[in-house]
Amino acid sequence: MKKNLNFKKKNGYDWQFFNCGGVMRVKIASGQDIAHLNELDKKMWTVLACPTKGLEIDSNTLKMLDSDNDGRISVKEIVAASQWLTTVLNNPDLLLRQDDFIPISAINTEVEEGKKIERSIRQILNNLGLEKDTISIADTADILAIFNNTRFNGDGIITIKTTDDDAQKAVIQNCIDTIGSKNDRSGEVGIDTEILDEFYKQCADYKAWRMDGESRKEEVFPFGDDTEAAWKAITDIKAKVDDYFVRCNLGCYNDEAASALDVSVARIESISEKNLSTCLDEIANYPLARISADKLLHLDCEINPAWTPTFAVLKTAVLDKCITDGNTLSETRWNEIVALFSKYVEWKAAKPVAAIEALGDDRINEIIKLDQKESLLTLISQDLALESEANEIETVDKLLHLYRDFYLLLKNFISFVDFYDKDRSKKAIFQAGTLYLDQRSCELCMKVNDMAKHNVMADFSGMYLIYCDCVSKQKNEKMTIVAVLTNGEVNDIMVGKNALFYDRNGADWDAQIVKIIDNPISIKQAFWSPYRKFANFIKEQVNKFASAQDEKVTGDVTGKISEAGNNMTTAAQTPTSEDVLNEKKAKAFDIAKFCGIFAAIGLALGVIGDLLKDIFVGFIALRWWQMPLAILGIMLIISGPAMLIAWLKLRRRNLAPVLDANGWTVNARAYISIPFGATLTDMAKFPKIKLDDPFETKKKTPMWRKILYIILVLAVVFAILFFTNKLAGIGLPFHK
Repeated sequence: MKKNLNFKKKNGYDWQFFNCGGVMRVKIASGQDIAHLNELDKKMWTVLACPTKGLEIDSNTLKMLDSDNDGRISVKEIVAASQWLTTVLNNPDLLLRQDDFIPISAINTEVEEGKKIERSIRQILNNLGLEKDTISIADTADILAIFNNTRFNGDGIITIKTTDDDAQKAVIQNCIDTIGSKNDRSGEVGIDTEILDEFYKQCADYKAWRMDGESRKEEVFPFGDDTEAAWKAITDIKAKVDDYFVRCNLGCYNDEAASALDVSVARIESISEKNLSTCLDEIANYPLARISADKLLHLDCEINPAWTPTFAVLKTAVLDKCITDGNTLSETRWNEIVALFSKYVEWKAAKPVAAIEALGDDRINEIIKLDQKESLLTLISQDLALESEANEIETVDKLLHLYRDFYLLLKNFISFVDFYDKDRSKKAIFQAGTLYLDQRSCELCMKVNDMAKHNVMADFSGMYLIYCDCVSKQKNEKMTIVAVLTNGEVNDIMVGKNALFYDRNGADWDAQIVKIIDNPISIKQAFWSPYRKFANFIKEQVNKFASAQDEKVTGDVTGKISEAGNNMTTAAQTPTSEDVLNEKKAKAFDIAKFCGIFAAIGLALGVIGDLLKDIFVGFIALRWWQMPLAILGIMLIISGPAMLIAWLKLRRRNLAPVLDANGWTVNARAYISIPFGATLTDMAKFPKIKLDDPFETKKKTPMWRKILYIILVLAVVFAILFFTNKLAGIGLPFHK
């Protein structure tokens, strides 16, 4: 960060600016700065919107700021919160302290909003039985405790604890058991006006329906108190009895069809070998009884075994009472018996939908007689009378959260002060924790809210990004993070590699790499990248060649074994002179082919050898001080372009696309320079001490052998210098 600059808007507020992350940003350093946010040009805001999820800030605070519940915090909502806070507080500078408690004296009681908040604070402390001149987030964290011992809390819901009258308690409980309930602020379940009205409406409707049946008892209940049981006996078997009479009528219509209308022997044979007690569903599909030529159902005839119990109930409950002149039932008489229940069926169809029926007729009549509705509505009205005071308790909770967290959000919204701070113990709210991987720690890790957006946006950041799926066994949760790698090598980093992630609360998560976006990490890494790529290319080509040769050899061997097996089935024959001649030609062809291959290989090796010879001769022809310059020049030719590209990319690494992919609306670049990037990934630092490897083979080289090695090396160097005539200057010329 560079020196602050003052900027005075014409007829406006004096803003302070500073250079942060390579971009000029507004500095928020006082309560007055917060109070005048409505005057700050939106083009000067670093962020125009941020999500309410995936940030290291109290989610309750973000929900309170998100007035339109769209899951995002906008400039408009930030400005509205700043105006409200600086109005209800005596000294806006207190916001910079980020305390989790507020002195009651800090509330501005000169405004009506402040007076309400001050009264509400005192009510909360009184409900909690606390005597102090401050209130904290811990005091308002448990809303249930605040309202636990109060009869009325302003939400329009009454519970059993609201009243001392046993009759009222009983009605409240009946409402809860039948109609339903709502949660009171005290944590208890209760009822409101809507539930109470529905309860008494159902009671009245059910009572009226019952009275209608009683007024027409003789026509509605043909069997008296047994009408319901009689009608159930009829409906259980009515379809089967109707089917029987239709079969009888059809049998009389066509005598030849009579046997087909009875159950066939073949159908019985198909189940005869089974356990028939398990085949009752199949048997139930057979006719009720064998059809009769007189088209009557004889009550003493054999009934389908699957229907015998049901028919017995029908006979006892209905038929024995309706048939007194014989032991048969005609279709006409059957229809007359069913018609007796027509008024009962109409009355039953008119039954209102009433959950209160479960209470029983006696209890419903008692509820209507006692009529506690008006007294319960009075209790609800008394509760609602405290609505404004109760709502102010939520306002106090909101004030406490914003008092603590609003300045923290501003530092990560208007400017990225926390992210670019030299004190690396400070973290931006989008930094989720630390990823430990390959003897390094990545401090810039963010939760991924939308992987699809990251697939589109993240590559534009120019940073080396590692995406990991994380699992916490302690929390039984899963999440995806993206870590920015800004230091070290990447040789062993690959998809599928395991790592360990620690969130901001210190909880550990098992991490596994699922995706990598490759970009330069450092100039050093870029210097070696061409050699690494060339080595990887050679390794891949060797592997491909070896794999191809392995497949070829395996195929040839398999083919020859198969051919030998086929030849074994053919009788051995003496080869003719023509076969011998063909075999010789084939061998001659093979020899010629392989000679050509070896010639080509020799030619290639010769060319490579000549090239290496020319390079060596040219290198030897240089002066001694030119040799290291030549080596350096070759290395620069190879690594220079990669280093230049890396330098350009590293200078333009931008965090904004990654944040945009996470739902932010970033209004200014967030550069990560080379020096700053080095602080975001910390490498392991070991002490410089010599350690003995217990498994290392320790063989001491004899002194005579060391002297011999030195003499041989010096002899080779002398020979090279002598035969290249480099020693002529000291009187040792080489003469051909």
